[in-house]
Amino acid sequence: MPGLNLVQLIGYLGREPEGRFTPTGVKVCHFSMAVTRRWTGSDGEPKEATDWFNVEAWGRLGEICQEYLSKGSLVYISGRLQTDRYEHEGETRFFTKVIARQIQMLDRKEGQGEPALEAEEGD
Repeated sequence: MPGLNLVQLIGYLGREPEGRFTPTGVKVCHFSMAVTRRWTGSDGEPKEATDWFNVEAWGRLGEICQEYLSKGSLVYISGRLQTDRYEHEGETRFFTKVIARQIQMLDRKEGQGEPALEAEEGD
C-alpha cells in the first residue's frame, strides 16, 4: 500500500526567512510559522492555542521565499514532514520540520484583491 506524507498549513511567519547555500550551490531557506487554532470550550468560553512549525524551502522556492516573505506574512504552505535526528551530549534528539513544496502568499497587496505570490518547488 502506498504511503502519504502531506501537510497543509495556513499561518503567519514568526521570523524573517533565513537563506543559505549548500556546498553544491543549492539555495535553502528556513523560517518559522505560527498556526493558531480557535474553539469554544465546554464552559462556552472561546479558547485558542498556537502551534509553531519550522519550514524549509529548497531551490528556486527558497529564493522566492527569501525575496518576498517577511516576518508576519500570512501564507499557505503545502509540503511534507521530515524528522531529522542528531546527537547532543551523547543523547539522540529529534527535530521535525515541514519541507515546503508549494507556498502561496495570502496577504493582499495594497489596492489589489488577489494574493501577491504563489510558487511551487521547481518554479
